[in-house]
Amino acid sequence: MRARMWRRPRPSRQRTSMEVFRRGAVHGLVAGAVGVAAMTLSEKLEQRFTGRPNSHVPGATLAGLMGTAREPAGMNVLMHLGQGILLGALRGTMAHAGLRGPFSSAMFAVVRLTNDQTLENATGVGAPPWTWPRDELAVDLFHKTVYAVTTGLVADRLAAHTGPGPGQRHAQRVPGRHANVGPPPN
Repeated sequence: MRARMWRRPRPSRQRTSMEVFRRGAVHGLVAGAVGVAAMTLSEKLEQRFTGRPNSHVPGATLAGLMGTAREPAGMNVLMHLGQGILLGALRGTMAHAGLRGPFSSAMFAVVRLTNDQTLENATGVGAPPWTWPRDELAVDLFHKTVYAVTTGLVADRLAAHTGPGPGQRHAQRVPGRHANVGPPPN
């Protein structure tokens, strides 16, 4: 006797959650591209005034992740752009979930810095930031903040076209975190 298979209909909030991730990630890729362009522009302007040379840490990090001894041509740009665009998917998802505004961009700046430091330190290319010269640390923090704020502004603007996110709808219903309050109805 065959077991009877049936599928329970999915609640609409599950489809909404998948839509938050799908649309948020796509919008975030766009936002990340704009953010990395703004960061690159800020770096080039700063370098013009300070005379600081280009960093080859991103390329060396990618080479380390790939297990190659040397950084092939173009790897620096690939890692620089790739990280910025791919991490943007997270910020876009945050915006579509309802995490928008300056506080969310500040949270995202920490994610961007954490990503860089984890990869750089894991490959031995970088050292913990608290060991860096203060001026070098300030420059890095500034440019990553430009990236995070720009990416956040674009992601938030794109997400605003879809209305409030699930987290925002929950906050409108009952502010704060409550274990006994489920997701808001659609």
